[in-house]
Amino acid sequence: MTQSEVQVIKLSGIINSATSQDLRQRLTELIEKGTKIVLIDFQDVTFMDSSGLGALVLAFKTLRAANSRLVLCSINEQVRILFELTSMDKIFDIFSSQDEFYQTAFSKA
Repeated sequence: MTQSEVQVIKLSGIINSATSQDLRQRLTELIEKGTKIVLIDFQDVTFMDSSGLGALVLAFKTLRAANSRLVLCSINEQVRILFELTSMDKIFDIFSSQDEFYQTAFSKA
């Protein structure tokens, strides 16, 4: 695996039904390009509701079916609570930052 196989999506603001459609579209484009790993950076996200979570779960399943990975980083307390309440923190690989992801992913190389 190389860093060029990782595509980063940096989200910001509120992730809800209005914005999750855009997220789905961006993920679909990356899947069609054959991206191996999608890293979604939540550093600038202030809030996410269940429709945002639903978009992530759908993307996770779609990427897995395409033999790719969806990885998350830099989630805030509100988003972390949503993941924990829905047990999605057990499904997704969540890193504290992009740096931590790259160190973990590429230290095995």
